[in-house]
Amino acid sequence: MENNYSKIQELLHQKADYQARLNLIPYEGTPEIKDREGQKYLYVRKRVGSRLTSTYVDAYSDELYQLLLRNTKEARELRKHIRRAEKELAALGYKETELSPRVMLNLDFARANMKGNIYDQAVLEGVATTFPQTEDIINNGIVSGMTATDVQKILNLKHAWEFILDKDVLSYNSDYDILCHIAKLVNEGFYTDGGRIRGVPVAIGGTSYIPPLPIATVVKENLEAIIQQDSEAVDIAIDLCLYCMKTQVFNDGNKRAAVIFANHFMISKGQGLLVIPENHVSEFKGLLVSYYEDRDNGEIRKFMREKCWRNF
Repeated sequence: MENNYSKIQELLHQKADYQARLNLIPYEGTPEIKDREGQKYLYVRKRVGSRLTSTYVDAYSDELYQLLLRNTKEARELRKHIRRAEKELAALGYKETELSPRVMLNLDFARANMKGNIYDQAVLEGVATTFPQTEDIINNGIVSGMTATDVQKILNLKHAWEFILDKDVLSYNSDYDILCHIAKLVNEGFYTDGGRIRGVPVAIGGTSYIPPLPIATVVKENLEAIIQQDSEAVDIAIDLCLYCMKTQVFNDGNKRAAVIFANHFMISKGQGLLVIPENHVSEFKGLLVSYYEDRDNGEIRKFMREKCWRNF
């Protein structure tokens, strides 16, 4: 199986991506129309275990009905892709890795807090949203009163979180390939290949620091060196996060990708979550500028350990 490592890794990424897309579909199931007192209402019917469930969606409209039909078709195609990937993995000799009980608890902890984590990250990115709006987007994929760009950013965050919370993805090391795939997901709809290493100069607002052009081999080596440090997992995760932010590996979405990448490492080690809380974003941004300009004396690492580490 060693010779098939690259193919297995590619298939696992594909499978996790398909599963994440499936989890993004709101109101998954077969649409049905029910008539009550002369009014039409839309439901979705879905089998859960041995039971058929029927979930209310909204009053009937042609537009909503067509959307539910498209969702059903998309879900069917995604499941087909997942089954195909699983067959190819089995043919290559891949067997699912058993995660430790601690990591499984961390996985549940991350899922229970995912909406809050995405809201905090959206605020960090300057997305004009409230928690109820963020929750509506995550649950239903739509919300009124927000720009299409901001809605897309939140959906992309959910997609990236769903990706790292896949059990197969958690069994893999936190490496350059995982980072690039996360960046691709958070930049979806904004860049053709948002996971490609940056090839143009960038400036960062609010600071005189100009990051040099990154080199893939150097980034890989530096990530590996950070992970191999003789430090606690939370300190390694903080260093991974800060390194990715300062290096500006990608054209955009670096803070989003960095935080989710650091959480892939944290969860895989069963050490909780690393998220910048909404009420500390302003303080974090000030410390980050000092860190970029080499005026930081360890304050940002202390801040992240004390204010951003959520353990269980």
